[in-house]
Amino acid sequence: MTERTGAAAEAGTGTGTGTGTESVPVDDGGAVVNLGDGWESDGGAGRRPEDGAGRGVVTAFGQTMKTLRVREGLEREEFGKRLGYSASTVASFEQGRRIPSPRTIERADEVLDARGLLCLWKEQVERAQYPVFFQGMAALEKEAIELLAYDTLVVKGLLQTEAYMRALLAMRRPVLDQETIEQRVAARLARQDIFNRWPAPLLSFVMDESVLRRRYGGKDVQRGQLEQLLLIGQKRNVEIQVMPLDSEDNAGVNGPFTVVTRKDGKRFVYAEADGIGSLQTDPERATLAHARYGIIRSQALSPRESLELIERVLASL
Repeated sequence: MTERTGAAAEAGTGTGTGTGTESVPVDDGGAVVNLGDGWESDGGAGRRPEDGAGRGVVTAFGQTMKTLRVREGLEREEFGKRLGYSASTVASFEQGRRIPSPRTIERADEVLDARGLLCLWKEQVERAQYPVFFQGMAALEKEAIELLAYDTLVVKGLLQTEAYMRALLAMRRPVLDQETIEQRVAARLARQDIFNRWPAPLLSFVMDESVLRRRYGGKDVQRGQLEQLLLIGQKRNVEIQVMPLDSEDNAGVNGPFTVVTRKDGKRFVYAEADGIGSLQTDPERATLAHARYGIIRSQALSPRESLELIERVLASL
């Protein structure tokens, strides 16, 4: 049986149930595993189509936008001015080389008097920025009622500051070009809308103390990231906990993972290792991961103790 976990039709995973236009199929009996970049550690998705199907969607959207622009008698330069972009950027959109943001698509629809035609593409175009292996997870984040994350090497992507993202991206080998860095930062920041959603999902993050002490990008970047954790940790639907270095027990020794629960009660487990992303959909594995996370939380410092530790690390800088 196939479970629809993308921005799906009636049971969709877009901005909420029933809002999607297509699905990203995920086998309920096992896992979807694809090769790709380590997205949680490299700063997030790009604003370029990441696979053949994605490029097809973006190209089709670009051709549609160009057809509407020509129909309105607008040159690229004039159209770009109304959108706030250069003519070359408009050309990149129309040729499927760059992915416009949802807000840009809405503005283009308005300028071209498309009456919602371009807006119909929003979720498909947005999803095209992710490689296939991450599309299901990106969609699940949007409809999660509970998200539990354990991390051991870097701050969880959803908690990263822009400066922290850039520091991680700068460490990538092979080296990334500047445009790719900008695109990936924009996509990761957009995913952080999960903190502003209503009804608010329950969000829990446990990280090793070593993550707090790593100076990726230098002291200023570290300081800003710690301040961000303190700020987000004050939200009523968010709990941030730290696994202390001197802890003698840690059920998370197998590595970082994320458990997402949908409104229908189904749970999914996402993990990355050595550039391989795995979205586990097997109910037994998801249940065991959820239980393991509960043990990890019990072994970590309490949310209050964790915030106090973060404050001490911050004060020591």
